[in-house]
Amino acid sequence: MESERYVPDLNAVQRGIVTRLVEQGLLYGTILLPTALLKEIEAQAKGGLASGMAALEELNKLRDFEREGLVKLEVVEVKDRDVDDAVRRVAKERGAVIVTGDRVQALVAAAMGVEVFFAGEYRPAKLKFEEYFDENTMSIHLKEGDVPKAKKGRPGEWEMVKLSSEPLTATELEKMALEILETAKSRKDAYVEVDRPGTTVVQLGKYRIVITRPPLSEGWEITAVRPIAKLRLEDYDLPEKLIRRLEERAEGILIAGAPGAGKTTFAQALTEYYARKGKVVKTIESPRDMVLPPSVTQYSKEHSSIKELYAILLLSRPDYTIFDEMRTDEDFKLYMDLRMAGIGMVGVVHATTPIDAVQRLIGRVELGMIPSIVDTIIFIDSGSVAKVYELQMTVKLPTGLKEADLARPVVEVRDFLSGELEYEIYTWGEQTMVVPVKRVARRGEEKVLSYVYRVLPEAVSVEIKDGVVTVTVPKWAGKNVMKKAKKLRKLEDRIGMKIKVKYE
Repeated sequence: MESERYVPDLNAVQRGIVTRLVEQGLLYGTILLPTALLKEIEAQAKGGLASGMAALEELNKLRDFEREGLVKLEVVEVKDRDVDDAVRRVAKERGAVIVTGDRVQALVAAAMGVEVFFAGEYRPAKLKFEEYFDENTMSIHLKEGDVPKAKKGRPGEWEMVKLSSEPLTATELEKMALEILETAKSRKDAYVEVDRPGTTVVQLGKYRIVITRPPLSEGWEITAVRPIAKLRLEDYDLPEKLIRRLEERAEGILIAGAPGAGKTTFAQALTEYYARKGKVVKTIESPRDMVLPPSVTQYSKEHSSIKELYAILLLSRPDYTIFDEMRTDEDFKLYMDLRMAGIGMVGVVHATTPIDAVQRLIGRVELGMIPSIVDTIIFIDSGSVAKVYELQMTVKLPTGLKEADLARPVVEVRDFLSGELEYEIYTWGEQTMVVPVKRVARRGEEKVLSYVYRVLPEAVSVEIKDGVVTVTVPKWAGKNVMKKAKKLRKLEDRIGMKIKVKYE
């Protein structure tokens, strides 16, 4: 037993491979720990990284195993600053076996003639946090000092449910976090998107997990989100007119909605729809939480720069790029640059109303460019498509203005299905105006009615339609109408409409 020597690398320590092999009886004898490895683990732990904390936890377990007589630990002084170099040097000089879950490390060590114990993917039956999920759970919310809670239901129709009467402790949450991190680093369907002091974001299969801890938050917190439904575009029962637009015309799309409304679920369904149509589709996500077929390449914004993503997408020329969770000016600039380069873009944004999605562009994009960049807005509410807008550019007199010399470029926002004009966007001086047309028209009608009743108080009714004001008066008022003919002609000039008088 004493003749067996092993050198774990950083990957093996962070993932808990060494202790797992000891517990299974597959690793015994002496475990050599290069000082470069210990210094790296210390630096990560002091930096607040969860990976460093996980590695320290692993070393403490190994010390417990040593006290139980299962293994012997020996610290080896090395001058190498690079951890992988130090591990390979110690293994070669001491005739030890390298323990790793890193395929590159294993291949390099083998090329140097060093024996390697390569640990592949590890998948425990069920992680502790998964015990809080059932088939109706959308997300779980675990907070130090508070009872575990879960959102149950579906987007737009959920309730917060207490899962236990016992508050969670920091120790329980830390163990859960280390278990999540260890598993994420050993599975092919998982990756650590972010690991910063106080914050770790993990995509673990279908779960998106956010872990916060001091100093960022006052205590440990774990939030895990899971999509409860995976829908196809056909499941949304969209009108044929909208399907045709998505297939043939719409190439600058914004999917908008409130948090939890089902935006990403719809974006995922649209992505798969385009992929089934034979389109080349790629995604930009942060984190990569959409579950998509292998034909769709998913890029992480956390692991690359905006410039790098732009270069990659410009060179690979996908038919469509799905940009999930656009928030910053850089995100919108990347969307705009790729759209102007001829790539079909679908962006996902937070918005409480459909028009809010358009207003996210104002100030970031020149007004005249907006319809060239975004031509379709799909608003999601409670998991369904609640509103669809189309954007068009025209030169006209904005609604409510009368003087012809005030005509200007106007972005029209129309209900796509009915064609009804709902908003106009134009500049007035240095200010960009987003004007609800119905409200302006209603105020205009109210003014016209007040003018007509002042001239003809005997009017029974006044109707405004297609630029014509039809006034109905009783037959006995005919002489009064004739006397007020000049006033009526002046009123026509004032309101810019023709006045027609009917008798009953």
